[in-house]
Amino acid sequence: MQLEFFDIPSPCVEVCQSNEKGYCLGCMRTREERKEWVHLDNDTKQKVIKRCIQRKKRQKNKENPKAIEVAKTLPEQQVEQPSLLDEPKKITLSDDKALDFGDFEL
Repeated sequence: MQLEFFDIPSPCVEVCQSNEKGYCLGCMRTREERKEWVHLDNDTKQKVIKRCIQRKKRQKNKENPKAIEVAKTLPEQQVEQPSLLDEPKKITLSDDKALDFGDFEL
């Protein structure tokens, strides 16, 4: 448990409308969590905020299912890592004007 010197502020963003599940569209708290916020201790407030973050992520994934599909395909793709025994590739800069060292001081 972390020592708290200051009270945890409300996550309210002043968009006080509920969705079909009863979560606030602004902060994603339930009605009960909003109503009891001033009476909660700091540990419980932190847990509520973590739950709100999870709810926000789930809502975002529900709105954008394509992002979930892309995330599912990424682990299957095998990216071949170069061997440490291979000779390193030489990097050449084609345009010296692209380098701007005017801000650097020695």
